[in-house]
Amino acid sequence: MSEIAVRVEHLGKRYRIGAQQVPYKTLRESVMAATGAPLRWLRGERSPATNTLWALDDVSFEVKHGEAVGIIGRNGAGKSTLLKILSRITKPTRGQVELYGRVGSLLEVGTGFHPELTGRENIYLNGAILGMRRAEIGRKFDEIVAFAETERFLDTPVKYYSSGMYVRLAFAVAAHLEPEILLVDEVLAVGDAEFQKKCLGKMSDVAHEGRTVLFVSHNMTAIGILCNHALLLEKGLLTNIGKAHDVISRYLSHNESRANPFVSCGRRGSGQLQITSLHFETNSGKRIDVLHSGQPVVFVIGYRNIACKAHDRISFSFSVHTSAEIGIFHLYSHFSGVYYSDLPESGYIRCSVPELPLSPNNYSVMCRVVMNGDQDTGEEVDWPQVYVPMTVTGTDFFGTGGSNLSSWGPVLIRGNWLPVSGN
Repeated sequence: MSEIAVRVEHLGKRYRIGAQQVPYKTLRESVMAATGAPLRWLRGERSPATNTLWALDDVSFEVKHGEAVGIIGRNGAGKSTLLKILSRITKPTRGQVELYGRVGSLLEVGTGFHPELTGRENIYLNGAILGMRRAEIGRKFDEIVAFAETERFLDTPVKYYSSGMYVRLAFAVAAHLEPEILLVDEVLAVGDAEFQKKCLGKMSDVAHEGRTVLFVSHNMTAIGILCNHALLLEKGLLTNIGKAHDVISRYLSHNESRANPFVSCGRRGSGQLQITSLHFETNSGKRIDVLHSGQPVVFVIGYRNIACKAHDRISFSFSVHTSAEIGIFHLYSHFSGVYYSDLPESGYIRCSVPELPLSPNNYSVMCRVVMNGDQDTGEEVDWPQVYVPMTVTGTDFFGTGGSNLSSWGPVLIRGNWLPVSGN
């Protein structure tokens, strides 16, 4: 068996845009149009049909068996078109695709489901479409139903299912019927947070079992947790391929056209000094957009000094919060006995964290400045009411060979376990 699961060579998909429906012509009209075409070309006239869009243009890559590959990019980059071609839903305009193994796909809510059939009947229908025998589906049936949590509605036509129930059952079928290649588009966002976590865990299990996963998502944390490699598509072109963390970093760094959130946010404090920016760096000073569990990181706070005096003692701080805005930890400079005085008109304050104690997830950061005291007794100078997003991806934090740490809570702490001692 070839070690290659998916091979894509010079793949292109073209769509016509803005083309109007042409009415039927008589034979005479067709002949006249054909004979006059060379003259129109010489005059520089073009047919409206030449207004085309290449959703994919000369895309080539290979995926080995057992790899989990993320496909990322902005809306309209060609991600879903690529999966539709791989699923044989859409025919490519040029190029070729080679698939070595049975393919299971989950591209849209309820793809492959018949609305008039019950959940039970659709499980067997989807299994048959995948080429599985009835007995083979029966062995997996209870596991599929338990995963989807749809026992009560198993004999109800799926046209009465909610979108969340559709997704749960469709994903359970696609993941448990053991395709060698699993294609998943951004449909998991329909499910609740707990089910999304179950899906990521199941896709991780699928990859570790030696099967292949291609996963389209805008959730960079999910891509970082699940995938070891990633593809970056931009306007139909494959612009980067490599390790997931590297590709995600490039994507986020190129996507930084958003306005500085500190420019127009609400603030509390005297305003004698204002925070102007927050970003993250490595110890060597390289700016980064994705942080890694257990790795060193430097929090860099930009400021503008408006009216602080030379003898004022300034304490800078930042706090990290969950996506629900629940605080995880706070770091003030005065915690380490550090106050800043005689600050220039503008500059940066850096705080180095030697080992980031956060599990993979999306977080946010707030900054604050107090003067001549601590956080309780000092004067409030600046407290921007803005949360700066921060993405953390997984690493082998505990040295056990695994990086799927998102279900272990937000904080990671190492401990030294001592041998048993007697009384």
